[in-house]
Amino acid sequence: MSINLENNKQLILFDGVCNLCEASVQYVIRHDKGDVFRYTALQSDVGQEIIKKFNIDRAKMDSILLYSSENGVSYKSTAALKIASKLGFPRNLLSLFLIVPAFIRNCVYDYIARNRYHWYGKKDECMIPTPELKSKFL
Repeated sequence: MSINLENNKQLILFDGVCNLCEASVQYVIRHDKGDVFRYTALQSDVGQEIIKKFNIDRAKMDSILLYSSENGVSYKSTAALKIASKLGFPRNLLSLFLIVPAFIRNCVYDYIARNRYHWYGKKDECMIPTPELKSKFL
């Protein structure tokens, strides 16, 4: 299997059973006016292929990932802020936080990630996109 990503598109990999992650993906879909992003669950075949290709330790990385064929993979807060940078004003202003060192940003990110199931819940299965959104999912 190869990663079938259209030119100039970026792939958001998310935890498919996490309610917070799914809500975040739905938010990005609503605000992605430039149609920049495609989506897949970390648990999907494509997600597993990227994890394997970039030798990502899933025990240490249960996070959002942003993949592009040009730039490889971004993790955690860096991925989230790079996504925000493409969502238009005022959301793109969040990318200013990229000047904060990643180890500081990721402390906040990791705290939320550790507690996301407790705060927002978890599903038994990955989300299934609606027929209208199916073309955005790999």
